[in-house]
Amino acid sequence: MRIATVNVNGIRAAVRRGFVDWLSERDCDLIALQEVRSPADLVPIEASTGYHFAYHPGNRAGRNGVALLSRTVPSAVREGFGHRSFDAEGRYVEADYDLNGWRLRVGSLYLPKGGRADDTPEELARYQRKLAFMRSFRPYLTRARLAAKADGREFLVMGDFNIAHTRADVRNWRGNQKSVGFLPEEREWIDTIQSPRTLIDVVRQLRPAEDGPYSWWSWMGNAFNNDTGWRIDYHFATPGLAAAAINGGTDRAGSYEARLSDHAPVVVDYADR
Repeated sequence: MRIATVNVNGIRAAVRRGFVDWLSERDCDLIALQEVRSPADLVPIEASTGYHFAYHPGNRAGRNGVALLSRTVPSAVREGFGHRSFDAEGRYVEADYDLNGWRLRVGSLYLPKGGRADDTPEELARYQRKLAFMRSFRPYLTRARLAAKADGREFLVMGDFNIAHTRADVRNWRGNQKSVGFLPEEREWIDTIQSPRTLIDVVRQLRPAEDGPYSWWSWMGNAFNNDTGWRIDYHFATPGLAAAAINGGTDRAGSYEARLSDHAPVVVDYADR
C-alpha cells in the first residue's frame, strides 16, 4: 500500500510541471494534497483520473485547499476539525477508507505558515494565528485518533505542517533558530502530538540517523541545488500502521527544472494486511 503527501503549490501549475506523470509513475493508492489553490470546477481532470477526489477548497480564492486522492471510494468525508474560522479556510480534510486490508481514517493538513514572530504587527498577527491553529488542532488529533480506534481504524494525518521538528530536519539549523517554522514553541508542539503510543513520525522512524530527507526548498537562489532544505511534510500514524511501514522518503526531483512544486512528495510504502 503506497501512500503519499505533497504540497502542490497550485494544482494547475503542478500539472504543467509534470504532476500527472509523477502520479502515473508512483502508482499510489492514496495521496494527500495541500495548497491545491483552485476552485473545484477548475481542477484539471487529469490530476485525479483513476482516483476518487475528496476536496475541501476553502473560501480563500487562490489560496489553501486540501484534498485526498484514493483508489477506493471513502465511506465518509469530513471537512475541517470543528473550528469555525479555520474550517472555512480549506486547511483540513479527513476521510475513512477500507484499503488493501486496512481500515483507515486519514487526514490531509495544511498548517498555516505564520509570519515573523518579531517583525511588524501584521507579521506578528500571522504568527499568533498559527499558534492559535496549533492550540486548536492538537486536541482534535487526540479526538480523531480515539474516534478512529473506536471505529476499528488506524489514524494517519499527513501534510504540510510548516514546522521542522529537530536539527536533523533543517539543513541550516544554526542560522534558523529564530526563524518561524523552527522556533522552540513550534518544535515543542511537534513533541506534544507524537509518542510511541499515540502518533509516530513514520519517515523519521524509517530513517532515524540521517539529516532530512528534506521536503521543501525555496525557489530562490541555489537552495535546491545545494540541498539547503527543510523537512516540514510528514506522515504521522498510529502505532499499528507505523509498524507496517516498509520504506519511505522524499521524491526529490532530479533537477531544479523538474520540480513539481517547492515541496517534494513524501512517499511511504506500508505492508498490506
